Amino acid sequence: MTSKRSGTPWMNADDYGRSLTGLGVNLLVTSVADSVRFATTVLDAKVVYSDVDFAVLSAQDTEWMLHADHTYDSHPMAGVVDSVPARGCGIELRLHHCDPDLACAKAREHDYIVLADALDKPHGVREAFIVAPDGYIWVLDCPL
Repeated sequence: MTSKRSGTPWMNADDYGRSLTGLGVNLLVTSVADSVRFATTVLDAKVVYSDVDFAVLSAQDTEWMLHADHTYDSHPMAGVVDSVPARGCGIELRLHHCDPDLACAKAREHDYIVLADALDKPHGVREAFIVAPDGYIWVLDCPL
């Protein structure tokens, strides 16, 4: 693992790993800073911790991680994401109770791609699809 971090992280990696429960999401990204900017701007996420190698974000009682590609340089996943223009193909990252209209407006204001505008859906939510850096698709919804 290549680390570009300077200084000490907010928590020991072993302690953080042991604290995790439930379903975890870890996104491999080309730039942690770009992905944090998207999450805080469009998803209204809060930064729990962030550096050049790693970030933990939270929104709507959900927490997820970002790892920079360079931290996975000796990991089996490294070959999976090399040269992939749209990561997470076939996966929707759904953030419930996140205003899709507001998210679309913020996405457009900051030149992110809105794949599908906010629409009322027959399954009881209003939702929108927005493309994050590295091609991850976020679906923001709120109940009707």
